[in-house]
This record gives sequence, structure tokens and C-alpha cells, in this order.
Amino acid sequence: MEGRPLRTADVARASGYSLQQVRDLERLGVIPPAERTGNGYRAYAPVHVVALRAYRSLAFAAGPVASRHLLADAWGQSPADAAAAIGDVHVRLAREREEVLHARRALAAIRSEAGAVDPNPRSVEGTDGGAGSGAGDAMSITELAGALDVRTSTLRFWEQEGLVHPDRITSVRARHYAPEAVREARIVAALRRAGYGVRAVRELMGALGHADGLEAADRVLQSRLDGIAGRTVALLRAGSDLADVLDALAPGTSVAR
Repeated sequence: MEGRPLRTADVARASGYSLQQVRDLERLGVIPPAERTGNGYRAYAPVHVVALRAYRSLAFAAGPVASRHLLADAWGQSPADAAAAIGDVHVRLAREREEVLHARRALAAIRSEAGAVDPNPRSVEGTDGGAGSGAGDAMSITELAGALDVRTSTLRFWEQEGLVHPDRITSVRARHYAPEAVREARIVAALRRAGYGVRAVRELMGALGHADGLEAADRVLQSRLDGIAGRTVALLRAGSDLADVLDALAPGTSVAR
């Protein structure tokens, strides 16, 4: 590809995108504007192909919208700032993975407590930040919110969405979280921290009513881990092309080389 300008068809063939997709991604700023020949045709350079290849893998790892913004911004940034933005994608994936692992640890702790009596029912689990739920352990909304490190308004919202089912003390209409409601709240907190939306959490909580409920929830979390692993591999594949993009941003370097 060195030595002569590349036509749109050349770039499409080398990158795996269609002619229209190449034009659209140029319009969106994913690749810098092509130079124009005397007769008005686009004249691309090898860096355009590299950027499109990087975008393909990056879009799988971080999502197409975030990836479009990242590359569009990169062409106006210093290499250091663009590299930092790419590094943030790695950090976000690592954080997502840790949140899912956190949820799995929480579910494992809940599973191990099944049928067991907690000698200190008011304790907070050190491994998952959850509230203790031993026999006879009932909590107020303030106590449970503190144990789970969430707001009381969050617990009320979960109740409104049918995720958690506290009892009511009729004399004062105060919420009273019996052990089963504490357990529900712990699972909801774990799943929410793992990035699940309310609808997905509701479906998982429904599955917990079955005999293998916790195991089913754990399988869902494992599937999410597998997805994160695939996205991480895609980001690693993009690494070499992204490094070439950063080289093209170096001072004194033309991106249309």
C-alpha cells in the first residue's frame, strides 16, 4: 500500500468495510479526512486502513459509539492524551471484570450461609460488603442500607420494582427486613454492582425461586465474564494498530502519510 494514494475501494478491501462504510466512518471522524486529487477523488493513505482495523476491534471491546468518539477525538489530541484514552478502555474492562467477580463472591457467600446460623447476625461480610443474614437477623431500612453501602432511597426503589420484599410494621408503617428480604437485597446489590439493569436483575431474582437459583445466577455471571474476556482479547488485537495510530499523531507527522 506504500508509494501511491489509496482509492476508496483499496481501503475497503484492505479493512473489510464496504465503500459506503469507509465514507461514513470518515464523515464521523473515525479516520481523518482523505486528501483530494485534482479531479476530486479521495486519496487515502495506509494510516486510514490501520485506523479502520483498529476501530473494528475497538468497537467490539468498548462499543461502537465510545470507539467512534475515542478515535475521532484522537486525531486532534497529543499522542499522550490519545494513549491515556485508550488506557481508560483497559481500565474499564478490568473494572467490569472485578465487579462481576465481586458479585460471584457475594453469591458464593450467600450460598454458604444457606441453612447456617450467623453467630453475629449484625456483622457485615468483609468479602462482599453484604449484610449478615443469619437466623433471627431482622434489619431496619437504615441498618440494611448501611450494611450494603447503598442509600435508603435505593432500597425503596428496589422494593418498588419488586426486587426486594420487606415486611411492614403496621403501627408505624416502617419497613422491616426479615432474613429472606436481607438475602434478596444482598443478591440485588451484588448484581447491580456487576452492571445488570433492573429488568435483568428482576429476571434473575425470579430464577432464584427455583432449586438451582443461585447456580443459575452464577452461570449468568460466568457468561458475563466470558464476554468481558472476549472483549479484552479484541482490545489486545487492536493494540498494534492503535500504536500505529498514535505514531501518526506524533508532532511533525502527517496522518496522510
